[in-house]
Amino acid sequence: MGQVISVIGNKGGTGKTTLSHMLGHGFGLFNRRAVAILTDTYRDKLSKFNRTYLPYDAREPQDLERCAAKLASAPDWVGIIDGGGNRPEMDEQLAAMADLVILPFRDSHEDIRTLMRDLERFPNAYALPSQWPTNRFAEASAQRSVNGMLGRYRSRILAPVYALSCSKLLLQDELPILPTQLHNACREMAMQVMELLGMEVGDSAWIGRDELAQAQAGVPAALIQRAELAYA
Repeated sequence: MGQVISVIGNKGGTGKTTLSHMLGHGFGLFNRRAVAILTDTYRDKLSKFNRTYLPYDAREPQDLERCAAKLASAPDWVGIIDGGGNRPEMDEQLAAMADLVILPFRDSHEDIRTLMRDLERFPNAYALPSQWPTNRFAEASAQRSVNGMLGRYRSRILAPVYALSCSKLLLQDELPILPTQLHNACREMAMQVMELLGMEVGDSAWIGRDELAQAQAGVPAALIQRAELAYA
């Protein structure tokens, strides 16, 4: 059966949707078949145009069930569920479906306090520092907060995903050509998650600077063709 990653957490505004699409794009750059599963009713469905992964609209319960059934019979696929915020009961459901639970948080004490409660609720989940500051003084301050408040969870904190203004491009309906730095960030995030899932990461995963435009123009078409067959 396919692997399922649930990106959840009770705190809103932590970047769950952006991270879900970053993961989907990253898996696509590794030639992995990935579907980004929308469950947040306050978000709009995105087009599959020019993507290395398939966006899937599962805002209705029956569509989520259908998607889960498809993944169960598709061993080569990875499903990435965007859980939305402030939905504790839904978080429980999505965590139960997942092989890996990710809890994003930003560099604020409010986010960290909410995260601590979620880490207790989901003892196998990992915390992901999201939209992390790139200024070295702000990053040092954020790290002090993490060390002081999350010390007991240190082994469950992943490497941060740094703030990147171009990541918002992934949430456009029709995807434009993406900058190299976004490709790299998505690939690094996907690699971290693949290692947690025990998925092999080989040398063939590397896509060089000169190949990025070709990958974005060519790989998605092949993936989407297979996706349309699997999710028809």
